[in-house]
This record gives sequence, structure tokens and C-alpha cells, in this order.
Amino acid sequence: MSSSQTAAPGGRSPFFDFSNMKGDLFGGLTAGIVALPLALAFGEASGAGPIAGLWGAIFVGFFAALFGGTGSQVSGPTGPMVVVFAGLYAALGGSPTLVFAAVVLAGVLQIGFGVLKFGQYVKLVPYPVISGFMSGIGVIIIALQLSRLFGHEPDGGGTIPAFTAVPGAVMDPNLIAVGIAAMTLFIVFTWPKKFAAFVPGPLAALVIGTLVSLFIPGAPVLGDIPTGLPEFVLPSFNTGTALIVLEAAFILAVLGSIDSLLTSLVADNMTRTRHDSDKELIGQGIGNTIAGMFGAIPGAGATMRTVINVRSGGRTRISGMTHAFVLLAIVLSLGPLASQIPHAVLAGILVKVGFDTIDMSYIKRAHKGPRWDLALMVLVLGLTVFVDLITAVAVGVVLAALAFIKKLADDQIASVQHEAPPQSSEEEVTLLSRCGGRVMLFDFGGPLSFGASA
Repeated sequence: MSSSQTAAPGGRSPFFDFSNMKGDLFGGLTAGIVALPLALAFGEASGAGPIAGLWGAIFVGFFAALFGGTGSQVSGPTGPMVVVFAGLYAALGGSPTLVFAAVVLAGVLQIGFGVLKFGQYVKLVPYPVISGFMSGIGVIIIALQLSRLFGHEPDGGGTIPAFTAVPGAVMDPNLIAVGIAAMTLFIVFTWPKKFAAFVPGPLAALVIGTLVSLFIPGAPVLGDIPTGLPEFVLPSFNTGTALIVLEAAFILAVLGSIDSLLTSLVADNMTRTRHDSDKELIGQGIGNTIAGMFGAIPGAGATMRTVINVRSGGRTRISGMTHAFVLLAIVLSLGPLASQIPHAVLAGILVKVGFDTIDMSYIKRAHKGPRWDLALMVLVLGLTVFVDLITAVAVGVVLAALAFIKKLADDQIASVQHEAPPQSSEEEVTLLSRCGGRVMLFDFGGPLSFGASA
């Protein structure tokens, strides 16, 4: 049972807790405002368009809050999920039925993880692996936005083509886009904390950058954005695309689960509560399943939005649902205004997201810990950026397991003690003496692993 809700008489937690209504409404409103520029940016980066990012924030944000196990958590599109989705979107040529089939299947897998109570095992992934994985995703997010900072569209071929396209973009820049991008980066990296409680840095950058582009046109903008309710997308895939859809769905499910549960731990620390991991996975799965059915990008627990929600007073699921309603109102009423948002503004916002995703706190203190942990983190980071996500996680987990076995074996060998031999019978002494020292007797006690015996 999640203890993130106030206990009712009799020991049961109420599904809706109205005791903190004012704080929940204000927290949800603030989180919704913060989520707006991020949802637009993630939608644009995904390839499915800004509106898909907004609907992803609405569907995942609402249903994960309604059915999840972390009262104060705010969910929506995140950098790691968008990186996987963007790769899938490019690989499948933007086919909606195939792309969103993976999103629906990922949601179903997450529901299965929760039902089978896999939540406790997700948290057993070694931290250096998670740190390297998330940091690698941060590098990917930054790499995919570098060309947009100079007014060019990024190459859809992945991280390496994105890096190689940068020199060409630098040699042929759109100076207006460069100016707007530089202004955006300055705002999001230096926005005073005392203002952030009222106007978040990304929102300020979005508004200011858009206004500048209206008075000084010339930078590429989003263009027409569909308004109204989304259409139902019937997911489907065939034998030729089944493998890539299943692989992407599995990565999305595992990544979304890890991302969400890590954010749940952050929420626990801030609210002094304890989340329900399995219930949270079910809520995230329901949100992603419904999002995929309506052509929205997948999401997970969003750390920054959750932190802002808690700091603004949000404590229960009502805050996360309010955040979704705020975004819904914006989509239905202010959609046409978003068409004038420059690509460079969203690219600048995503560069900040990429830097925040890189685990700088671990990198700064890594020299104080075991060298192997740092090496593992760097290896996983490199595999994430230059190979693929599933290889990075698989190799990282296997190497971490082997390192653990070696450490266990070393500890067992180090604990071996030489004790005085027990009293042997006269017959045993005679037999041993005949062997001339070629036979030794050992008496082992306690746990013995294969690593130690080898």
C-alpha cells in the first residue's frame, strides 16, 4: 500500500485526499506551466510533432497520477523516453500504426511488470549502470539539438550523423536562429531561482524567444499545429517489423519503469512518504497504453516537474491530474499561438534538459569511489551514445554482476583462516605419513561461491 496519501480512519488510504486541496491545485498549476515548453520540445524532438508531446503529457500525466502509486509524482514525456521513441520513429519511417503499436505494447508490459511485482527488482540495477545510461541519453539529447541551434534540421540517422552534421551547420548558420538560441540558452542556464517559483526558466525562454522571433522574423518556426481532440490510432505491426517494434517496446517499458521509480524515490525524500512501486508501474503502463492509442508520445515520472510540484505544495494524485487539465486547457485554446515558436527556442530548452540528465553529481564524486564503478559508468555511457540503449544496459548489468561475484569471491578468500589441525586417529596419521606430504586435508565452513572455489 502506498503511504503517499493521508491515512483514513481504519488504516486505509483514501483514493482522493482533499485535505491538501489548495496545495495540490497550485502545485498542479505550476507543474503544468513548467511542462508546456518541455512537452512542445519533446514532441518536436520525437519526430511526431509538438502536439504529440502535449497529448503525451496530458494522457500519461493524468492516468499515471490517477492509478499510480506516488501521490506527488508528475508524469509526462521525458528525455530518455523521447530518445528511444525518436529512434523508433525514424526507423519505421514515421508510420503511426507501427510506431504507436510499440508505445501501446510498452504500456502493457509496464502493467505486467506491476502485476508481477517487478518493481522491487527494477531498483536493483547498479547505480553506475543507471548513471552511465542516463548520462549517455543526456549526451544524445544535446547532440540531436546542435544543428537546430544554428537554424538547421538535425539528421535523423542517430547520434554520430548528428555530430558530423554540426560543422556544416556552423559554416552556414541562420544568424537569427543562432541569436534566439543563444538568448534561450542564457535564460535557461542563468534564470534566477527567486523568479523560478513564479515563472520557470523554460517558460520564460519560450515566451521571450517567440516574441523576439515575431519582431525579427527569419528563424524556422513550428508552423501549423492541429487543434481539437486527438484521433484514435489503431496499433498494428507485421512480421517484417515485429522485431523492431517488440525491441523498442521492451526498451521503453524498462526505461520508463526505471525513470519513474527513480523519480518516485525523489518524491519520497521530499515528502517523507513511501511510494508503491508496483502500483506506480501499473499507473505508468495505463498512461502509456492510452497515449499510444491516441497518437501521443510515451512518458514516465518527470523529476523536475515532480520537484516543482512538491515545492509548490502538491502532495496527492490531485496535483498530477490538475497538471494534465492545465495542459488540456492550453491545447484546446492556445494551440494556434504555438505555431510561431522557433525551433531554436525548443532546441535551447532541450540542451538544458540534456545537461540536467547527465549525472554530474556522480561524475564529480566518482574519483572517491571504486575505479571499477567509474569505468563501468563511462563504458555504459559510451555504449549508449555510440551503439544502442539495450546493448548498453545489457553489457552494464552483466559486467556489474561479474564484478559483484569477483568481489564476493575475494571477500571469501580473504576470510579463510588457518586453524590447528584436529586430532586424527592413529590410523589416519599412518595413512598420511605414507603419502609423504603429498596429501593435505582441508575443512571448509560457511558459504562458498563458484568464484571463490575457482
